[in-house]
Amino acid sequence: MKSLKFNLIIMLFIAIASQAEAQKFGHLNSGNILVQLPETFVADSLLKIYQDSLVVIGSVRADSLEAEYMAFAKEYQAGNVPPIKAQQKQDEFRKRQEELAQYEDAVIELVAKKREKLIGPILQNLQVAINEVGKEGGYTMIFDTSTFNTILFAQEGDDLEPLIKAKLGIK
Repeated sequence: MKSLKFNLIIMLFIAIASQAEAQKFGHLNSGNILVQLPETFVADSLLKIYQDSLVVIGSVRADSLEAEYMAFAKEYQAGNVPPIKAQQKQDEFRKRQEELAQYEDAVIELVAKKREKLIGPILQNLQVAINEVGKEGGYTMIFDTSTFNTILFAQEGDDLEPLIKAKLGIK
């Protein structure tokens, strides 16, 4: 009976070991692939144009506010503005300054949304290529080495970057 249990345990270890050897791991740096895709270059260019246009609007508003404030300050120092009018103008300038700060926050949010919209389809295509290479190559796991400190330990795997690039048409 002990011999049977021992043989079963040995067979179990052999089965587990052979299953572990059947696993195949790969790695790639998705950031390297993304920067080489023409679609990413186009998306980055469109995003920069969009961001620059929003910044120009903000700059025009800020310049206008500054010019109005300087003119007001000159009139105030000359004694041409009554105290009640000065208080109203200061309140107006404070409100417009807050609106500018809100606009800056809105620009950050708008640019982030636009980036997601532009980059999303590119990331989907990359994921499709990774999935296809993973299935075709019989990989158990594929690690992305573009993110710092995400892999604590992994046995040597295959670099799949060339296969993913080929799938996406990158030379």
